[in-house]
Amino acid sequence: MVDLKTLEDLDSMRESYELECKLAHGQNGQGEVPKDFWPTYSAMANAHGGIVLLGVREKDGLFTVAGLPNADKVRSELFNNLNNPGKVSANLLTDAEVQNVVIDGKVILCIQIPQATRKQRPVFLNGHPLGHTYKRLNDGDRLCDQEMVKRMLAEQVEDERDARILKGFSMLDIDMDSLRIYRQMLKDEKPSHPYLEQDDFAFLTSLRGWRRDRITGEEGLTLAGLLMFGRWSAIQEAVPHYVLDYQERPEAKTELRWVDRLVPDGTWTGNLFEFYRRVYRKLVADLKVQFSLKGGQRQDDTPVHVALREALVNTLVHADYTGRISVLVVKRPDMFGFRNPGGLRLPLEQVIRGGESDCRNRILHQMFLLIGLGERGGSGMPKIYSGWQSRHWRQPLLREKAQPEQTLLELHMLDLLPPAVLEALRERFGASFDHVDSLDRMILATAMIEGVVNHARMTEICVDHPHDLSLALARLERDGMLLSQGQSRGKVYHLPGAAPVSPEQVFPSAFSSGSNGASSGSSAISSGSSAISSGSGNGTPLAQPVPVAVEVVGEPTSRDEHGCLLSPLLDAPILDDLATLSEALRSELLERAALPRAKARLERQAMVEVILAVCEGRYVRLSVLAELLNRDPDGLRKGYLDALVKEHRIRRAFPGTPTHELQSYKKAEEA
Repeated sequence: MVDLKTLEDLDSMRESYELECKLAHGQNGQGEVPKDFWPTYSAMANAHGGIVLLGVREKDGLFTVAGLPNADKVRSELFNNLNNPGKVSANLLTDAEVQNVVIDGKVILCIQIPQATRKQRPVFLNGHPLGHTYKRLNDGDRLCDQEMVKRMLAEQVEDERDARILKGFSMLDIDMDSLRIYRQMLKDEKPSHPYLEQDDFAFLTSLRGWRRDRITGEEGLTLAGLLMFGRWSAIQEAVPHYVLDYQERPEAKTELRWVDRLVPDGTWTGNLFEFYRRVYRKLVADLKVQFSLKGGQRQDDTPVHVALREALVNTLVHADYTGRISVLVVKRPDMFGFRNPGGLRLPLEQVIRGGESDCRNRILHQMFLLIGLGERGGSGMPKIYSGWQSRHWRQPLLREKAQPEQTLLELHMLDLLPPAVLEALRERFGASFDHVDSLDRMILATAMIEGVVNHARMTEICVDHPHDLSLALARLERDGMLLSQGQSRGKVYHLPGAAPVSPEQVFPSAFSSGSNGASSGSSAISSGSSAISSGSGNGTPLAQPVPVAVEVVGEPTSRDEHGCLLSPLLDAPILDDLATLSEALRSELLERAALPRAKARLERQAMVEVILAVCEGRYVRLSVLAELLNRDPDGLRKGYLDALVKEHRIRRAFPGTPTHELQSYKKAEEA
């Protein structure tokens, strides 16, 4: 459980956990479980868990402890409802997760909601999953649509998503060359394996690419058999959203330019087995890794090769092929990126730790294992992490994205602590720098490299406990080695003299005229340093430093040929006023925004695509974006923009003040 004793602990907790505060006084003032607790319970359980504090008021990022006059009554009411199936589908809490905490002499309830297991999801309300299932997205409780609920139900019931027998498919849909090459690889790996004596049909049956259901008597090609060895035309019929995409990009940038690409186009089978064989060769070609010697012999299979092989197999066997986005593999000079549709089946921390496995496509996994590819028993991700650690590169970044649901793995070939950065920090802080511990060094180095750093970014880089990160950030700020802006989860840290660009610097006239748009804000902020993420497209944003200004105030501004504001402090123009735009650009933007302007209600993905199109190539001020899209600015920020920043799909011009009224947004550069 969390250690909560003071208001300062609340601030620290806000950085470390998904946190919700509710007054919970009820109509009589004695305390009751508020009605809006239950959507939050469902939402947190169906996401990554979180903490709800009853008896605490939060406003503008500031906490006030009101207390509960009768905490025992509220606790009893909570458990009575949790054990009522008509109220909620699953009780995930024990006494240990519901604590009475005393702060300033007042009692509050601290409720730590764990992440529900795959078998428990969806956690829903009122006895009906459809229309009563929520998921936590960007500090809000979002009602899940029908497709998301049905996917949770399918994941709950089907341990093997690839065991489904496909009606109307036959051996004619199998590419026999793929099956022949697989047989040869099995022979090379295990020369005396009994499967090698079988004919093709029996061989495929032994691999469970063809099976008979003992209960129904139904027999046929399995989804695994078709995906692994099938022909492209047949795969398209069985799995309409199936797309495999490999891209090699020439530079360490997020632009959509590639020098080599492999997608199913009718010139090759398009099945997973051939995709693996082709892509793995491309991944390790010209890999600049020193080979090791064993017994005087060169070992071609280095830990980095093992990590890349495991990452590729892991992506293919854990993908949800009913999802609406592609399997994407990206190779760049500075990193490798892997994306598969579908979230993790186990908590993120468990996947990284290893030792437990819950593979979505177990037949596919077994097919790869049989020829010596992949790892058993949940040891794959630890192998990837140790392979990267062997080169002292930055820790792999494994994360999930909720909309659309996907899993992303980024393997950066960057030194954890570049010597030049360490030397610059030593010059800046003198002997003090030599006395900080390894975690503090990592934080300071990240702040120097990326301009700003926050709690969420450090959890991506380090394996340290979130509470230890909070203490380290507070310690560095107290010692004057870091300064901060913002509050709670919107808090960012920077080195002294290297503050992020502020609206006052870019819009000096707005402040000299008496206008005051400052706003401390407390929304979630992400540092924008992710390398692979792409919604429903194939783009892969890469890490790029946030704009940083070093003690510059009131820089002169001008406008470009389109009427957008230019500032030497930013990497792109700002569209701050529609009235100043050229007629051509104004017409182009109105055309891009035509759909939301014409419709009061729009599907989320459609709105996201419009936002990205409008914000491409330039920063767009929030008020201007709202005017173009015919939407409320605050609703647009909370409903879309904060989430897109967190997903690294757009960037803020002023990361230090996330909710400033002059905040402007730019699409993250994509390939």
